[in-house]
Amino acid sequence: MDAMTPHEKKAVSSLASIYALRMLGLFMILPVFALYAEQLEGMTPFLVGLAIGIYGLTQAILQIPFGMLSDRLGRKPMIILGLLIFAVGSVVAAMSDSIYGVILGRAIQGAGAIAAVIMALTSDLTREEHRLKAMAVIGMSIGMSFAFALVAGPLLDQWIGVDGIFWLTAVMAILGIVVLMSIVPTPAKSRFHRDTEPVPALFKSVLKDRQLLRLDFGILVLHMMLTATFVVMPLALRDFAGLAAADHWYVYFPVLVIALGLMVPFIIIAEKKRKMKQVFVGAIAGLIVAELLLVFAYQNLYGIVAALLIFFVAFNTLEASLPSLVSKTVKPDRKGTAMGIYSSSQFFGAFIGGALGGWLHGEFGIEAVFMMSASLAVLWFIAAMTMQNPSYLTSYMVRVGDVDEQRARVMEAKMATITGVTEIYIVPETGVAYLKVDLHGLDREALLKFAVDDA
Repeated sequence: MDAMTPHEKKAVSSLASIYALRMLGLFMILPVFALYAEQLEGMTPFLVGLAIGIYGLTQAILQIPFGMLSDRLGRKPMIILGLLIFAVGSVVAAMSDSIYGVILGRAIQGAGAIAAVIMALTSDLTREEHRLKAMAVIGMSIGMSFAFALVAGPLLDQWIGVDGIFWLTAVMAILGIVVLMSIVPTPAKSRFHRDTEPVPALFKSVLKDRQLLRLDFGILVLHMMLTATFVVMPLALRDFAGLAAADHWYVYFPVLVIALGLMVPFIIIAEKKRKMKQVFVGAIAGLIVAELLLVFAYQNLYGIVAALLIFFVAFNTLEASLPSLVSKTVKPDRKGTAMGIYSSSQFFGAFIGGALGGWLHGEFGIEAVFMMSASLAVLWFIAAMTMQNPSYLTSYMVRVGDVDEQRARVMEAKMATITGVTEIYIVPETGVAYLKVDLHGLDREALLKFAVDDA
């Protein structure tokens, strides 16, 4: 039980590719849309920002309902429906000559909110002890799709235009359906998974947790800043730094590659050296520095490059750290609920950042967008300074099979004595033990003696 089976690897890699294809389609317009929108009827800076961020609103509203519906209607049917909706939105945006049509198309794209469903299907197709590894693979695929999109967007814009990029995203959505139907295994049985799916009855308690709310606020601010920054970044590079639109990828490519490399030591220090809060707060300070540098140096190419490098080192570090902090903070049986609220906060952040960034650009100019982002980062820095030090514990799950309430409590007492186990809660209805463990000292062999494979 130490390694994923070929069946699990196939499921995880294929589902990660579907997720990445969808996110690639959403992200590729980020570095080019502000320039393309100039030719659209009815364009205003506010509407440009709204078009960029509107997908986040529909995604945030619908992702949890999509996940819940998949428990009743099936995972694959809901993923197919979501990808078809996404494809329709892409076509609407591609065929639109007005900014309003593109806004509608982007809103429809976001309405194909399959993120939670993909996570649930991943849970159906992987054993509990490999769930963290599976989610990490999907998370990496999202990060890689974002980096690729920032480079590919300007290149594709020169070859096929932004309308062509929208057509391409529709094709990628259909390709995702092909991958789903031909490669992704069909689970023998779909179950409810508290580690990846929200429990409505727990929303209130999770929303009252101040430590979790700090993290939700953090991811909201992070994606507000990202979206707002890229509402105006293409304009800053072209109109003030003097870099032709076709050459913007020359900036993004080296910046992203170097930033990914520089991020790794910070993550190692945070996790291995147990300096999570210090690295976390330091990364937020990096965002402040990057945005303030943009305020004063957005007219200079080298200033923009330096600011973007600092920004993406900090952004990547925070993007990797925040889910880990949620996992360390939340009670073991509430992780799915906490992550559902966290993800919705992330998408709401993209929406607010796009709309607010566009409005500020129209009313006060490019520097106002960067100043707003810096101010948000300062607020986040203050909130992060007051957060508790994380426990450095990891969520862990073991399937213990069908047990009644009495047997569950007896089993909890026995499992609590295992070295490395600090917290445990068994849900009899699902037959799963949800634990908080110290991976450095965990006696896995003793823990897995309680595991059963009843799939």
